[in-house]
Amino acid sequence: MVRAGLTVARLTDAAAVMADEAGLEKVTVSALARHFGVKDASLYSHVKNLRELRVRIALLGSAEMTERIAAAVAGRAGKDALIAFADAYRAYALAHPGRYAATQMQLAPEEVADSIGFRRSVELTYGMLRGYGLTEPDLTDAGRLLRSTFHGYIHLELSGGFGHSRPVQESWSRGLEALHVLLEQWPSGPSGPSGHS
Repeated sequence: MVRAGLTVARLTDAAAVMADEAGLEKVTVSALARHFGVKDASLYSHVKNLRELRVRIALLGSAEMTERIAAAVAGRAGKDALIAFADAYRAYALAHPGRYAATQMQLAPEEVADSIGFRRSVELTYGMLRGYGLTEPDLTDAGRLLRSTFHGYIHLELSGGFGHSRPVQESWSRGLEALHVLLEQWPSGPSGPSGHS
């Protein structure tokens, strides 16, 4: 194993690969040190602790996933944007399950303060939902619905939770059709219409 040239970026990349291959919970400072053939202490000059290492995986994953979603939704609106957004989200999560798991961690505001990926993720979600004529607080409510729906589906898919013979992809596609109809018919709140015309 290569001992020289350790950097925060190299450690983060290696930890992200380890997370995808073995699971986020298997990423430890000791495991990463073994990977590079060094003692644990060698890594602490680059990362403070395991928490920082996992946060760095989360930030990397968020930036990568956001970039893919942005490319997918560019120039699209309404149903086309929703499907492109959802498909890019799911494809990234299935290809990089460890990084995706890290993006679901509860992160403190100071941990994501400099993260363009996390900020842009919110902007992309809200931008896509504004195409349905939604305004606050419906933007937040709809964003939470989409996130929980996508995450729940992906979590079950990754864990083998869908046992029925119907192809998972077909259920995913039909689910997106249903979400599109729901967003078009978003219910008015107690203070009147959400802004959808």
